[in-house]
Amino acid sequence: MKQTTASVSGACGGSELAKHWGLDPGVDYLNHGSFGACPTVVLEAQARWQRRLEREPVLFMDREFEGLFDRAREALAQFVGARSEDLAFVPNASAGVNTVLRSLRFEPGDEIVVTDQEYNATRNAVDFVAQRSGARVVAVALPFPIAGPDVVVERVLAALTPRTKLLVLDHITSPTGLVLPIERLVREARERGVDTLVDGAHGPGHVALELEALGAAYYTGNCHKWMCTPKGSALLHVRRDRQALIRPLSISHGANSRRTDRSLFRLEFDWPGTHDPSPWLVIPDAIEHIGALLPGGWSEVRRRNRELALWARDFVCSALGIPLPAPASMIACLGAMPLPDRVGAALEPSGHDPLHVALFQRHHIEIPVFAWPKPPRRLIRISAQLYNRREQYQRLADVLRAELGLGGQIA
Repeated sequence: MKQTTASVSGACGGSELAKHWGLDPGVDYLNHGSFGACPTVVLEAQARWQRRLEREPVLFMDREFEGLFDRAREALAQFVGARSEDLAFVPNASAGVNTVLRSLRFEPGDEIVVTDQEYNATRNAVDFVAQRSGARVVAVALPFPIAGPDVVVERVLAALTPRTKLLVLDHITSPTGLVLPIERLVREARERGVDTLVDGAHGPGHVALELEALGAAYYTGNCHKWMCTPKGSALLHVRRDRQALIRPLSISHGANSRRTDRSLFRLEFDWPGTHDPSPWLVIPDAIEHIGALLPGGWSEVRRRNRELALWARDFVCSALGIPLPAPASMIACLGAMPLPDRVGAALEPSGHDPLHVALFQRHHIEIPVFAWPKPPRRLIRISAQLYNRREQYQRLADVLRAELGLGGQIA
C-alpha cells in the first residue's frame, strides 16, 4: 500500500468544496450520517424566511404560508419521485415512523416484522405499539458481515406469515450502512398482502428515489441528512389508498375543516399548530444549491460521494487487515467496518467507546465508534460527503493503527 503523507497529529481539513459549509476546519468531520450538515447558503435562506415571518406573523401564517408550503412540497416531490399530494412534512424520520405506527390499529396476535439492524428509535416505537396492543414483534436476524442482498430477501420473506400486519424496514441501515433491497422486499410483501413502512432516514439525497414507483404503503426520510437542509425537516410519503388511515401525532384544526379544495391528509399535516416552517421552506434552496456544486448535478453528487465512501472503506479495511464486510452493491455513502473487540477499557460515563473519545479529543476526528451487535463487538462507520477528501480517511487509518496497537503509518 502506498505510503500516506497524512498527519496523525492534526486535522487534514476538507475538500475544495468544504467552503460551502461552516464546519470546524480543525476537525476531520467524517460523520455526515448522524445529523447531516447544512451549507451556509441554505442557512442564510432559512434566516431570511424567519425574518420575513417575524416582520408580520399574521400575514405570513394566515395568508402566505399555505402557498409557500405547497411550493416547497412540489420541489421535494419532484426530487423524490412522488406526487406532492402524497407527501407530508414531519420534523424527522422518527416522527414519521411514530406517525404511522400510532395511526394503525394492531390486535393481539398481529405480527410486526423488523430486522435486528433496525434503528433503535424505530425499534422502540415498534415495541411500544406492540406492547400496548398485544401484537408480536418478529425480529429477523441479518448477518454482518453479509454476503449480499439475497440473504436479506430470503430471511425477511421467510418471516412473513398470514398474521403479519406490517413489515418495517430500514432503507439504509444505521449501524452497518447497508442499502437493503427494498424494491424487491416491498413488491414481494405486497404480493403477500403485507404493507411496508420504510424508515428511509438516510434515503433522500443519499440514493435516487422514486417513491411512487416503489409502491410502499409508507416511506419516511430525513431531508436534513443527505439533502443538507436545516435540522428538523423530513418527509412522510403515504400511498394514496392508505392516507385515510394516517393521522398526525398532533390533532389540530385540520381535523374538522370544512374545506373541500384540499384532502384531509393535507389539511391535518400542514397545520399541527404554530411552528417554525423555515426548515421545510428552504428545501428548494438546498436541492438547487447542492445540485449546482458539481456539473452533473445530484446524480454526480451521489456518484462522487459513493465513490469516496467505497474507496475510504477499502483503504481503512486494508490498513487494519479487515476483510470487506459487505459487497459494494450494498454500499452507497456510508460504510461500517468491524473493529477488534473492546477489551479492558470501560465505556465513558456518556456511554461512548473510549476509542470514539480518543479519536475526537486527541486526534480531532469526528466519527462514530459503537458497540454492535453487543459488547465487546464494535463497529466504526464512515460517511462521505462533498466536503470530505481522501487524505482525511488516510489519516483516520493511521490514527486507528496507532490507537489499536497495529504500528505506525501505513507502509
